[in-house]
Amino acid sequence: MKHRRISRRRMAVTGAAAVALTAGALSLQTANAAPTPPPPPILSATEAGQTAAALIADLKDGAAGAYYDAEAGKLVVNVLDQTAADQVREAGAEARAVKYSLAQLGAARAVLKDKATIPGTSWSVDPRTDKVVVTADSTVEGTRLDRLNKVADGLGDKVEVRRSAGTFRTFIAGGDAIWGQGGRCSLGFNVVKGGEPYFLTAGHCTEAISSWSESQGGPEIGKNAGSSFPGNDYGLVKYTGDTAHPSQVNLYGGTQSITKAGDATVGQKVQRSGSTTKVHDGEVTGLDATVNYQEGTVEGLIQTTVCAEPGDSGGSLFADDTALGLTSGGSGDCSSGGETFFQPVPEALQAYGAEIG
Repeated sequence: MKHRRISRRRMAVTGAAAVALTAGALSLQTANAAPTPPPPPILSATEAGQTAAALIADLKDGAAGAYYDAEAGKLVVNVLDQTAADQVREAGAEARAVKYSLAQLGAARAVLKDKATIPGTSWSVDPRTDKVVVTADSTVEGTRLDRLNKVADGLGDKVEVRRSAGTFRTFIAGGDAIWGQGGRCSLGFNVVKGGEPYFLTAGHCTEAISSWSESQGGPEIGKNAGSSFPGNDYGLVKYTGDTAHPSQVNLYGGTQSITKAGDATVGQKVQRSGSTTKVHDGEVTGLDATVNYQEGTVEGLIQTTVCAEPGDSGGSLFADDTALGLTSGGSGDCSSGGETFFQPVPEALQAYGAEIG
């Protein structure tokens, strides 16, 4: 009996020691754990865009896209491994692990371009879902829809197909209204080339109209000096009349000075001004978007949630004092919503050797 009591006591002591050792081990692990990284600094959309461009260039094949969290004021960069994550955090951004790189998603886009360039479709990389998002408008039906779905299915979970209730179209119906030859568009941004005044508008506008006025049937204020559509969607018009040309956007109740051009960032809050629907705001949802209009394919566009309607074509997309894009087209309207695409301004300026002014 005595021997049994000693054994139980030993068991109790051993159990207590084991608990103590376990507790000690947990305390040691906690003490030696890597510190929680500090939250990324608050960035403006411009700062986030610049940081994203630099990081994606540095990461090269390891790049997986980025977007701006406007509510938190932070840049989120998609990464594929720990080395890239460390580099992103060092640059002041938040790292997010994803499955596919930009190169892999780009390969999926190439397949879509080769096998599914169907009028009424668009596609762009969505860094928030790490997918190529394909949108098919209401005209894509029957065998064309079957073809699109077959190509998308072959690309697996890299691609997501969505439907739009509207129809993708350029928004010519003809910023400030500009008129010519029975049509109406909107002025994008006033620019300077070789010391002379010009303005930018949509290329599908300058393809259809060669001479412009401020009112329907009014005196000429400018003539086309350059036009690119499809492929791109920008046009350059040289002022020929004595017309004031400040570097401003009409807010239809004020003006916004424009001092520079810049690149858009996914997640950025933006505004659009056009002669049909005036001023509306929204968010950038995609970059380098491809849109297959009935008139042809345009690539490299900014995709947004901002609404637009016929006559808004060529109008200004901007954020504060920065020119971002020229209204190209989209689906929906300003009653039901939809998506709108914009030609990036920096590309147009570079093509024509012009500058904001």
